[in-house]
Amino acid sequence: MSFYSYKNAHSTHCPCSVSANEVLSGLNERVCIQVQRVYDSCLYQEQLSQQRVTLVSYGLVPCGGEHSDACTQPVMPITFESCRSTTTEGTIRNLSVERLCDRPCFARVRCQIDVPIDILFTDANGREYIGRGIVTIDRDVLLSIPDESIVPYTIEAMVSAICVSGTYVGNNIFELEVCVTAILKVLAKVEILVPSYGFCEVPPCEEFADSVCDEFFSLPLFPQAQCSDEMLRARNVSCTCGTYSSTTGLGCNAPAANAYAGFGCACR
Repeated sequence: MSFYSYKNAHSTHCPCSVSANEVLSGLNERVCIQVQRVYDSCLYQEQLSQQRVTLVSYGLVPCGGEHSDACTQPVMPITFESCRSTTTEGTIRNLSVERLCDRPCFARVRCQIDVPIDILFTDANGREYIGRGIVTIDRDVLLSIPDESIVPYTIEAMVSAICVSGTYVGNNIFELEVCVTAILKVLAKVEILVPSYGFCEVPPCEEFADSVCDEFFSLPLFPQAQCSDEMLRARNVSCTCGTYSSTTGLGCNAPAANAYAGFGCACR
């Protein structure tokens, strides 16, 4: 099963959502953890038009997508199919960090971010190829930079890209229209003290075939009422207060001539 299986619905040592009055329940220690702290980050999204990308390698898709002598050379003309990024880790080049005198906590960060992409295309014989290329974007931004320390900070980029359209222009070059997302982050590996509920209880894996009856067995034995008895009585009350057949939504709160002895209620 997983952390979020119905079998773990009441476990106190599995990840789950909690209500406000449950937040402090179960906290029993302070734990020192080693994590990557994000001191600052910024998001960049843009649609790049007429972006020229040169293939650094290519091959037939059945050949594994890499250039090999066993892979036949494509026959012109070449038709673009699609492209997308191959990883979420961008490569930062020509990084420059200039602290600002008028803004002590900030710095001007300039760099180039390489986004590796895979390009799918077909040749005149209908054979499908995959090629590797790089989309490069320039960034000149302001970021909050921590003070100097023994453990240095780093600047990393998380990237994603997908092509809208493309054309082969020759010499292993494609002209692409690309949607690019890049997140620049100021990171440092630090040790942080956090409150803890203790260690997680890792449940055993739940086999798919064995869960056929488990989902059925997890249902309640008898049908559950959707509304409470009080809600039903408030909406379905007759003037006699003895039956609940009326659907007018009227309640009873005053004595009536036709009321049963000892009950004293009527329509309102």
